[in-house]
Amino acid sequence: RAAPSPKMMENKVFLSFTFYSTILILKMYVVAIITGQVRLRKKAFANPEDALRNGGLQYCRQDSDVERCRRAHRNDMENIFPFLFLGAIYSLLDPSPAVARIHFFIFCVGRIVHTVAYLLRLKAPTRSVAYSVAQLPCFSMALQILLATTPYW
Repeated sequence: RAAPSPKMMENKVFLSFTFYSTILILKMYVVAIITGQVRLRKKAFANPEDALRNGGLQYCRQDSDVERCRRAHRNDMENIFPFLFLGAIYSLLDPSPAVARIHFFIFCVGRIVHTVAYLLRLKAPTRSVAYSVAQLPCFSMALQILLATTPYW
């Protein structure tokens, strides 16, 4: 007989949130790895000790491709971290599992498209549309959280 599962693992909304959040965190790790690889390929290091290890102090410099990767990563942090908070709280509101899954899916796909558009320099307005689409479920979750908590304010 299997051990009883924690109550949290019975919450379909929370499980869906956990799945999409994990995908997004893994995506952020991939962007960090890409940034490191571009640094190595372009020999553009942020720290003197790294430059010395890889050819000399002349490689302690900025590079536009590295900076693009860093901006993509920073944009992820500015958007995914709030999603993690909003999605976790939203999961506690007992929303419809199907509606919640749509929220999480749209945000996740929007962020993936945004990153691909950023790193591959896809034609405008691909990146800004992806950004905007990904914000819709966040605004929806935030509004629902506020509506649910207003009576207790």
